[in-house]
Amino acid sequence: MRLLLAISAGLLSACAWTAGASAQTAGSEGLSPTLAAIKAAHVVRLGYRESSPPFSFLDQANRPIGYSLELCEAIVEEIGVEVDDPNLRIDYVKVTSDDRIDAVLANKIDLECGSTTANAERGKRVAFSPLMFVAGTKLMVPKASSIAGAADLKGKTVVVTKGTTNEQAMHAVDKKLSLGLNIVTAGDHEQSYQMLADGKADAFATDDILLYGLIVRHKAEAKFKVVGDYLSYDPYGIMFRKGEPQLSAVVERTFRKLGSNHDLVPLYNKWFIARLPTGERMNVPISLQLEEAFKAMDDSPSANN
Repeated sequence: MRLLLAISAGLLSACAWTAGASAQTAGSEGLSPTLAAIKAAHVVRLGYRESSPPFSFLDQANRPIGYSLELCEAIVEEIGVEVDDPNLRIDYVKVTSDDRIDAVLANKIDLECGSTTANAERGKRVAFSPLMFVAGTKLMVPKASSIAGAADLKGKTVVVTKGTTNEQAMHAVDKKLSLGLNIVTAGDHEQSYQMLADGKADAFATDDILLYGLIVRHKAEAKFKVVGDYLSYDPYGIMFRKGEPQLSAVVERTFRKLGSNHDLVPLYNKWFIARLPTGERMNVPISLQLEEAFKAMDDSPSANN
């Protein structure tokens, strides 16, 4: 853990230098493509998910809300500082697990604010913010089900959401344990949940925090349970276009400011501990790993005391 923090601190110091350099040279050398387009349009386009509570979902008035969106809105404020436009407008653009990466690559959105795993494979195509959450693949099954883990899935039907790392994880588990799974896909997490609820699947595999969020959202604690060991490791980040160091520096700077102002843990508690705007309560305490990652973003003088 000490080595991890030391590495994180080194990376953050390097990012701090990059951020300072970009702020000084932006005026003379011009803005990066994304920032230049934002400045010209006075708009930042945020990609949101409809059914990934508490990260990105719709409130009772069908407005996008959530933990990831609030982090993105903080990034928008910092972009406003970078491009010297404090009155940037936000356009919310719906994305799905299947089209979110393409939306970034095709310049349909500037920041993807959902529940996206930042892994090495995706890192070849897109860039990610610092760590904002840690999850892993687990199984949701009916309360009366005898399924307690992956080994109990032999010959069963498992639904996954198309385009997720969970889909890859289940194919890997199927091959490793020779389970003979019938792996079916749905368009989003809500559709996957409904397939399980309708008896069309024996289990729904996705990140544990999303399963808990759906159970809470549907008030289905008496109907479903989350079981099994982690079948994958999924660190979450805000996604944006790769190859733009200035944009990356702005994103890093936002997280460092939130960390230094000690805003990250309260923001986490707002969405994972307190009652959500839609009335539900997640009651998921912050993990030690995420808490340590947030501490590593604290550049305030008190952080070294």
